[in-house]
Amino acid sequence: MKRMRYQIWRSPLLCLLMLLSSAIVSLAQPLKAYTVKNGRMYVQLEKDIRLTALDSFVSDFDLRDLGLFSFIKFGNKDSLEKQGWKIEVNNETGFVISKTFEPFNADQISKDIFTNNSQFIAMFPSVNNGLAYGVNKFRNKSAFSTRDSVVRFYLRNFKNAKTVMLAGSFNNWAPDQLSMQRTDSGWIYDVKLGIGKWWYKFIVDGDWIIDKDNDLAENDGQGNINSVFYRTNIILSLLGFPNAKKVFLAGSFNNWEDDKLRMKKTAAGWELPLYLAEGTHTYKFVVDGKWYADATNNQKIPDGNGEFNSVVRLGKPYLFRLNGYENAKDVRLVGSFNQWRDFELFMNKTATGWELPYTLGAGNYEYKFKVDGNWVNDASNPLSSATTGNSYLIISPNYTFRLKGFKDAKKVFLAGDFNNWDPGIYAMKKEGDDWIFPVHLSVGKHLYKFVVDEKWVIDPDNKLWEENEHGTGNSIVWIER
Repeated sequence: MKRMRYQIWRSPLLCLLMLLSSAIVSLAQPLKAYTVKNGRMYVQLEKDIRLTALDSFVSDFDLRDLGLFSFIKFGNKDSLEKQGWKIEVNNETGFVISKTFEPFNADQISKDIFTNNSQFIAMFPSVNNGLAYGVNKFRNKSAFSTRDSVVRFYLRNFKNAKTVMLAGSFNNWAPDQLSMQRTDSGWIYDVKLGIGKWWYKFIVDGDWIIDKDNDLAENDGQGNINSVFYRTNIILSLLGFPNAKKVFLAGSFNNWEDDKLRMKKTAAGWELPLYLAEGTHTYKFVVDGKWYADATNNQKIPDGNGEFNSVVRLGKPYLFRLNGYENAKDVRLVGSFNQWRDFELFMNKTATGWELPYTLGAGNYEYKFKVDGNWVNDASNPLSSATTGNSYLIISPNYTFRLKGFKDAKKVFLAGDFNNWDPGIYAMKKEGDDWIFPVHLSVGKHLYKFVVDEKWVIDPDNKLWEENEHGTGNSIVWIER
């Protein structure tokens, strides 16, 4: 597991601001950071940050009310000042803003609980891990409470321990930094976390332990078992049904398994907090074996059986367009993003053709249009397969393949497990003497090759490769968390 950069400031406030301001001016790469110092939250950003990176940062740390885009582009400070933020540094390169941080309960937490000056960076961003959903599973205690993006970690018992530390993917597993506070029933510590999946452990008098009250634990790939916590971003609720015995949530995010996500009874009905990745998700409730759509959600699409599935959309929509076909009566969008279900997505007619906005998370997708029952590819999209006729779409690429040493080649394509090894879709572009192509890769191992003037070659600059069934080898790239 790749360890993320971790920094500590122990200097006075003035020095902190000088460091942040200096970092803005000197760093070549766009910097985005959330920091806590002496009871204040600090946000540091470069002004040339990409819009996608800004949106991800804002989403991770719940900063949408600040109007950061408006401040960067137009200098509008109204939203910042209304929310109580102070502009500490502001120049043509970047800025630093700060605001007083208030913990859950000041009577229970010492004043220095947030003065360790930690810079917490999301290790499992939803745009980069292929994770569709997550649900917490605690016993003997409730899931860690969250307020204003602050998660209260709680270790039950261990009343005789002398020191208890918290470590996890949120602080680069530093074992001596997050000292938990003793309570009458155990130990607590508050951490500001972005939405998504996090690993953690407790260190009790020097011994690393998982959370025995948490049923979610997994191997990190390096032999370590870690507890898992999801900072959720949505609560799906079902009103009524007070006499139901079992209520489950099922949807496209869990392959419609009807007995896995059990909902909890409330005074008004049933609910389940969960993490959902960016994208479009369809769902229903299963009440004692009977399926129901969400009566409180007006967003719905056909389920193929004469009824409807409820829909939740997270993130920005992508506008699919099909030019022409003015006389068509029925045009539908179908793709890998909705399991090729041709009864769900009906496109809207425009003056020049058809269109449909559809929310997608980061990834590589295949799609087609179905026009009056006939399959049609997207003629305006150069990424299409001559074999399948499917058009391809790449949302938020996070890795760029580069081939060196073939400056005289006429055509170079990229193929791998991320595009079904199709040799004629991802046409690489010439950059100097190199050939490049950006794609989105999920966390883990990926196999690939280059097709140079119709000849398959492994990556000459990559020492990682493995044999294939043809005896010609495939190159390997690992995307770490």
